Amino acid sequence: MSHVAYYRVSTTDQSVAAQRAALAQGHKVDREFVDEGVSGAVLANDRPGFRALLDYIREGDTLLVYAVDRLGRDAIDVQSTIRALMAKGVTVEIRGLGPIAKGVGELIIAVLAQVADMERQRIRERTATGRELARATLATTGRTHRGKESLGRPTIGDAKAVQAWRTERSASIRQAAAHFNLSESTVKRYCSAG
Repeated sequence: MSHVAYYRVSTTDQSVAAQRAALAQGHKVDREFVDEGVSGAVLANDRPGFRALLDYIREGDTLLVYAVDRLGRDAIDVQSTIRALMAKGVTVEIRGLGPIAKGVGELIIAVLAQVADMERQRIRERTATGRELARATLATTGRTHRGKESLGRPTIGDAKAVQAWRTERSASIRQAAAHFNLSESTVKRYCSAG
């Protein structure tokens, strides 16, 4: 019987450190599985870390999870994932809720999973509203509602000038980056656009 921890963060600039620290309190974690930069909208079986967890975990093991939304933000997927683990003889323990049992535990999970799903919808709506506002403000004032001059990544330097200089001199990306004081990835992007 081992204690298996699962951590998930939606972006690569986020860290699982807080989840790891919280789950380590009161538990000896034998094995960890992580999905970094994976949205909760991605179904559990489609995440590489969670798939590896499913291959590893056995009857009698305990799965430790920081919060219901770390399992996902699709209510039906979260519920079916927990039911499948319980049917396999795995105890699912969520920080603050304890071990999930049949009946009342499943009901609590259903409610929390639905809340996570609703939050995902709200995030989508807020993002879409922000983009619409930025587009409208950009069209009327030349700047977004946050003062930026474009919706995408701001351009540094003149892409056409970079392309022309590089072509005229048969210069490498590294040479063009040094000449224009740009990153190599920016020069690559400018040169692939034209």
